[in-house]
Amino acid sequence: MANTREIRSRIKSIQDIMKITNAMYLISSSKLKKARKSLAATKPYFEALQATIYDILVRAPHVHNVFFQRRDEIAPSDRKKGFLVITADKGLAGAYNHNVIKKAEEEMKKSNNNYLFVVGQVGRQYFNRKSVKLDGEFLYTAQNPTLYRAENISKTIIDLFEQKELDDVYVIYTKMITPMKAEVQFGKLLPLERKKFERRAAGYQHAKFDPSSEIVMDRLVPNYLKGLIFGVLVESFSSEQNARMTAMEAATKSAKDMLKRLELQYNRARQAAITQEITEIVSGAKSLKK
Repeated sequence: MANTREIRSRIKSIQDIMKITNAMYLISSSKLKKARKSLAATKPYFEALQATIYDILVRAPHVHNVFFQRRDEIAPSDRKKGFLVITADKGLAGAYNHNVIKKAEEEMKKSNNNYLFVVGQVGRQYFNRKSVKLDGEFLYTAQNPTLYRAENISKTIIDLFEQKELDDVYVIYTKMITPMKAEVQFGKLLPLERKKFERRAAGYQHAKFDPSSEIVMDRLVPNYLKGLIFGVLVESFSSEQNARMTAMEAATKSAKDMLKRLELQYNRARQAAITQEITEIVSGAKSLKK
């Protein structure tokens, strides 16, 4: 059995670690609330963009737009696929990073012409260790997602798509389904699919597009993609913070359980030491009497 000094040292170490896990839990909780608030504030604008795109598709169903070109003439084996993978900048978030990276590797195995774009330090480090070429590194932190960063990412992807350097663009990220559940999502960014622009509940709005529906569509779609990527960044960030909260809560609970066991062990060691001291005193007293 360890002596009381060793046990006290272990108790002190665990208490210090528990302070850190508690602090990380509170910080993640604050960041999560801020991120969800930011997404809620911008959501109506991008929903209006989606509704307007739908209105153009209704009024001008044969409108020509490069972002809707499926390029069916290209064989599936020859299509150049881009993958935008959203990871975190650090660990201590359970299986958050592992699940995203695993999904990315699964999808990339299905194609030979892959182009990888990674957000987040964990993802960049992982693929660098695997000697996987990163065709575009958005060297932003995964923390504090902003519209400016989303615009830069969307512009890079759009330019490559328009230049036919990419035929399909996908995004892999984590979405928070409930406070207790998050799932890795695999979605298509480009080319856009008309069926995704469903009619809004308010119904079809008659509008005049000036100078033309084609020009308006060319302006709307990049903004729509920017909003889509911003939503992905915020969802990923929210899921990361939620995963870290869950991990830190579990770590704090484990620390408390360990402290209880160590306190019991400390009391037993202390009791054994006292009993030994009493025994030695009694034995000494008996020796003196003899």
